[in-house]
Amino acid sequence: MKVFRLLLFPFSILYGLVIWIRNRLFDLQILKSKSYPITTIVVGNLAVGGTGKSPMTEFIVKLLQNKRQIATLSRGYGRKTKGFKYVEVSSMADEVGDEPLQFKNKFPDLTVAVCEDRCHGVETLMDKHDVIVLDDAFQHRRLRPKFSILLFEFTSCLHPMFVLPMGNFRDLPGESSRANLIVVTKTSSNATPDQKERIKKTLSKKSGTTSVFFTSIVYGNAIPITKQSIQISSNTAVLLITGIANPLPLIKYLKPLVKDVEHLSYSDHYAFKLSDILIFKQRFEEMANDNKIIITTEKDAQRLRNPEFLNVLRDLPIAYIPIEIDFEDEQKQLSFEKNILSICDISVNES
Repeated sequence: MKVFRLLLFPFSILYGLVIWIRNRLFDLQILKSKSYPITTIVVGNLAVGGTGKSPMTEFIVKLLQNKRQIATLSRGYGRKTKGFKYVEVSSMADEVGDEPLQFKNKFPDLTVAVCEDRCHGVETLMDKHDVIVLDDAFQHRRLRPKFSILLFEFTSCLHPMFVLPMGNFRDLPGESSRANLIVVTKTSSNATPDQKERIKKTLSKKSGTTSVFFTSIVYGNAIPITKQSIQISSNTAVLLITGIANPLPLIKYLKPLVKDVEHLSYSDHYAFKLSDILIFKQRFEEMANDNKIIITTEKDAQRLRNPEFLNVLRDLPIAYIPIEIDFEDEQKQLSFEKNILSICDISVNES
């Protein structure tokens, strides 16, 4: 595998050069970018998926939802539609994308919209909102946001940061200098102070900011998708279904809690088909343990809510496990929140 990656090194050099030229053209305003009077907050990453942008977006929504009129704007990755579209609770994932649908289901009163052209999306939303939180728009250079939060997954910071196709980064690490805050996500519970300090120094050097925060994942209680009751114990066998970029943290979380985990893994944002659903049911029925359940992620649950799929799954105990971010200590969280409130012109007393 390492030899194969080395063979890809020339292509990474070429890709990196193209990305570098594109970014410099925007910096020099040869390629034009637009800013807006409304507060725009970008949540993004440099790597390919799996950094926790959705829980970070949800954290910001929770912080601001009772203080300002806010909206979230996403591309709507994986949807079959085009252009600007509002997301409704009744929407389907193939119409609006799984992550925007997740936001809407979690915050029904929140304005959630999708548009591949973020500038057009902001222009459509700005008259009726005070703040727009843009999920995964750091590389959308046509928009110049008021504030940018850049996420790095913990383990990716322990290795050389190579761009595609040799590595997993879609943008150059030096572009982190455009971010206002850096957040290291999915920090391991076994992370040492030396590792954190080394990561902080590396990211501070690349970004030019000392505002580096460490967060980890907190898993919530399983929430049923069907009407079947869910019981998780040390005797439970789990059929785990994931279509996300990095399912390893969820696997590590589940294994100590249950007797056995059988994992069906699909690519990120995978569009489930009826044939897949029939396979899920067959694999579940073949599991020998009578105390068995199906577990999936909250994002995958959005794509499983197709009525045709639920008709097959309705008699099975299937649930998703939601996640939230947790800062390494309370003072760090308060410092992070203060930055967000400040950019939205919200005083700490008001919050």
